[in-house]
Amino acid sequence: MLKKSICVFCGARLGNHPDFEKAAIELGEMIAANSWRLVYGAGDVGLMGTVARAVQKQGGETFGVIPTHLMNEEVGKRDLTSFVITENMHERKKVMFMNSDAIVVLPGGAGSLDEFFEVLTWAQLGLHQKPILLLNINGYWTPLLTMLDHIIASGFADPSLKTLFTTVDTIAQAQEHLS
Repeated sequence: MLKKSICVFCGARLGNHPDFEKAAIELGEMIAANSWRLVYGAGDVGLMGTVARAVQKQGGETFGVIPTHLMNEEVGKRDLTSFVITENMHERKKVMFMNSDAIVVLPGGAGSLDEFFEVLTWAQLGLHQKPILLLNINGYWTPLLTMLDHIIASGFADPSLKTLFTTVDTIAQAQEHLS
């Protein structure tokens, strides 16, 4: 039987609240404790590096994907179980998505938003039915949820858009939805 793979999109920075790093550690520990494989952006910085090190510390499997141009900036983490270098960001997202069974989005910046909206759009278009979890640590994604409500209220999306992902506040809730 194939091992479940969880794609984690998150920041290449730690952010300014200690709960973000704590959540990344707990998420990594939870992934490893369930014998699932982490699929992520292969960086060794920020929340990316934190979640990967937490999985590795617990003996879990890691699958990292990084584009050539980010090898230095994101400090490509070469001690992963699998390490893939792509030509560009588009390939990176595709390889990560194709090698995962579910997506979890931790706090992050523009890149994490891009990744979230790409998989959300694919779900909206009926291209996949993989679970997408928005991990709303300390209400980080609440302004995004408000914006999505505004988009729906303004007639640019159907209310069903918000049924294509699940917002959770804790790692325990994430585990419940992924199990």
